[in-house]
Amino acid sequence: MRPLFHALRLLLGAAPWATARGAALSVVVLLMGAALLGLSGWFITATGLAGLAGIGIAFDVFRPSAGVRFLALGRTAARYGERLLTHDATLRALAALRVALLRAHARLGGRDLARLRGEGVLTRIVSDVDALDGLVLRLALPGMAALVTHLLVFAMLSWLVGWAVAGVILGIYLLAAAVILTWLGRRTMQPAAQAEMRGQALRRGVIDMIRDREALILSGGLAEAEERLIALDAGARQAAATLDRAERQAGLALAVTVALAASAALVAGGWLLMAGAVDPAKAVIGFFVALALAETLLPLRRGIAELGRMTGAAARVMAPQTDTDPVGKKRPADRGEQLLTVAAPEARFDLAPSEAIALTGPSGSGKTTLLMRIAGLAPSETVRILGVPPAEMDETDLRQILAMLPQRSALIAGSVRDNLTLAGPAEDPALWSVLEAVCLADTIRERGGLEARLGEGGAGLSGGQARRLAIARVLLRKPRILLLDEPTEGLDAAIAEAVLTGIRQALPEAAILAALHRGADHPVFGKTVSLKPASVTKSPSPTNMFR
Repeated sequence: MRPLFHALRLLLGAAPWATARGAALSVVVLLMGAALLGLSGWFITATGLAGLAGIGIAFDVFRPSAGVRFLALGRTAARYGERLLTHDATLRALAALRVALLRAHARLGGRDLARLRGEGVLTRIVSDVDALDGLVLRLALPGMAALVTHLLVFAMLSWLVGWAVAGVILGIYLLAAAVILTWLGRRTMQPAAQAEMRGQALRRGVIDMIRDREALILSGGLAEAEERLIALDAGARQAAATLDRAERQAGLALAVTVALAASAALVAGGWLLMAGAVDPAKAVIGFFVALALAETLLPLRRGIAELGRMTGAAARVMAPQTDTDPVGKKRPADRGEQLLTVAAPEARFDLAPSEAIALTGPSGSGKTTLLMRIAGLAPSETVRILGVPPAEMDETDLRQILAMLPQRSALIAGSVRDNLTLAGPAEDPALWSVLEAVCLADTIRERGGLEARLGEGGAGLSGGQARRLAIARVLLRKPRILLLDEPTEGLDAAIAEAVLTGIRQALPEAAILAALHRGADHPVFGKTVSLKPASVTKSPSPTNMFR
């Protein structure tokens, strides 16, 4: 439950004044409802008694009726303001939650970002944020307003009618509500979580089926995929039905609680009437107020029923997204160890500063996989950077030492400067220097310089120009180890040769490891390592990470 409280604290702290005003109006609405019904009951009873006694003409009906109208209109206005403020506060809170979530993800390292990419994870994140929508509106504010209202009503009834009436109403309501809502929370915790999980699985299944429909039709797997979706839908419906059944049972129990509290208040009022402590009109106030207090408990059913969904969502959203604390991570130090050592079955080599190795082999031989292992984006026990496995290194230290250019690098809609400085700020001379290194400076000048705008995904540049812009961006990091996955793909021979030369000139001290299909004979490379496909176990390609 701790993540749930962390999420609640974040949501309430996003717009504290709006939340406080909405909470105050929630209490005002409930108090006015109880006062309205209590005053109406007293007024009707007192008027009837006055008529029976033959003194109806002398009974003051104006002030009580004015009070009834004031409470009715005031309750309506307070309800409008309460809805306006609480929904505004909730929307602000969800915006703050999304910002906090994005900030946490922005601090993630490459290993954790690789795990976040994918429709399933993204769908889950969106659904989890939506699930926390009800944490304030359906649980925190109604629960707080209900408790405050009961305590204030108890005080007012004790003053107006007597401790006996106030005590039985408060005791029955609080005791029964605690038992019923606790039972509902335990009964619905697992079904709510299952309904959410199966609903997400169903959405992902529908998306996958639509996306892969042509392949499913050609392979004859459409019927099987449809059966899986039907089974997922049945499971989701079953969990939702279990949840709904428990909620309706709790609603019935709460309705019985209201009836018991009203009956007990009527009996207590009659006892006080017989004892001569109150008049008949006051004796019935507790009965009507007990009926009005049903409004404090019934809305809590939905929030409690969704507690399982909220708890799971908060645990996923608020949990630490990555091991950003360097405790337990090794920090490499230059103690004579080789900068990079690979002792995999498919390749064994060392890489020192200022050296460059061309990694070759047929498609499927594992060049990309090996680069991912070196970059710490895939598990490996055969790679050492300054004597430390990449997976055991602190993420910040690893990224300061090493940079990788994948086969497909992302460009964003924005200026050339925006695309170059994604990894951090840089001065104009440094930007032009890396553009010169990849033979792109003249092209950028013709387009308007560093402020030239690019479309989504770098639209406005050719494939080769976009590739060179991505290379220029990685050169700005000035890493000690540079991993390049097909850096010259899509470039003509002359440009490819010039780019490789420019990379070495821009990073004369860096160790370079480049996976290549062509260009391994370039003078930059002092050594060539060839991989054999039979000895490699494939791992996920990094291309999907940066799509």
